[in-house]
Amino acid sequence: MDFDHVHFYVPDAERSRNWFAQTMGFRVSEQRQDLHTHTEVLKTGAITILISSPRTSSSPVATYLEHHPAGVADLAFRVANLDTVLKRMEQNQIPLIATSDNPQRQVTIQGWGELRHTLIQSEPKTHDTAVEPVIENIPILRQIDHAVLNVERNQLKEAIHWYQEILGFETRDYFNIKTEHSALCSQVLVHPEGAAQFPINEPASMRSQIQEFLDFNRGPGIQHIALSTVNITNTVQQLRQRGLSFLTIPPSYYTQLRQQASSALELEAIETQQVLVELQKPSQALLQTFTQPIFEQPTFFFEVIERRHQAKGFGEQNFTALFEAIEREQLKRGTLV
Repeated sequence: MDFDHVHFYVPDAERSRNWFAQTMGFRVSEQRQDLHTHTEVLKTGAITILISSPRTSSSPVATYLEHHPAGVADLAFRVANLDTVLKRMEQNQIPLIATSDNPQRQVTIQGWGELRHTLIQSEPKTHDTAVEPVIENIPILRQIDHAVLNVERNQLKEAIHWYQEILGFETRDYFNIKTEHSALCSQVLVHPEGAAQFPINEPASMRSQIQEFLDFNRGPGIQHIALSTVNITNTVQQLRQRGLSFLTIPPSYYTQLRQQASSALELEAIETQQVLVELQKPSQALLQTFTQPIFEQPTFFFEVIERRHQAKGFGEQNFTALFEAIEREQLKRGTLV
């Protein structure tokens, strides 16, 4: 199982289309329109996003936006054997929302909360690791590395069980992150028949950033999508020049990093672009940075990630630094006192 596309529901699809094109370098692939809904399809690298807005109050997008702010309504997967998933759904009495055979056989099901999943019959793609050139200063964002779901407190085990039973995910890393102010628990799910990685978070304190997301989103939902690149410092530099804002990392983080890192890392560029680094053995490094929320509410954001020399995992040290960076933004908003 691999990621196929991400479908955003927003108030104004054309405005969001322009933002994604101008700020993140996506190209417009096509437009779709019916009586009630307008949809823009954008691509960059192997990443496809759909952006839909309502044309009338009868649009399902309008219904969604009555209950939630702009965000991810559908996280779509490519599956090698759709019949296997359909059998699991039947055994667990999971209803189909929609089916289609055009242009590929696919179904849409209700996932956790009001998140939907479109499942598309398709052979897994080979992930090309070759370096692609930068064209016309467009940052190279290659593919979806992982997506993160936030669920309500005490729902983590149940959500994990659902994705295991219905979609066949397996558990891997577990994180229990605590800071001076708050805490979260996170379980990483991976799929044995593909590259999809799907961490699920729950708040472990009432003041957690996860709880803040749940409050603003009015329920569970996708907190962020990680997009991979082969040169994170160059990519982030270009994204900043195009107007994208990132979380701020304190200088003390880089003082400590300089004491641990080898000369092979471009430490000056890493600090300038505010990139988090987890050093792995023997020469692997996981490099990550995170945008500010991209919509009006402090809910959804993007991660940019580089897995240097095929680094694995999600970086527990980076996870803690991210948590603290988001807490600083919470303090600015007055939601963490």
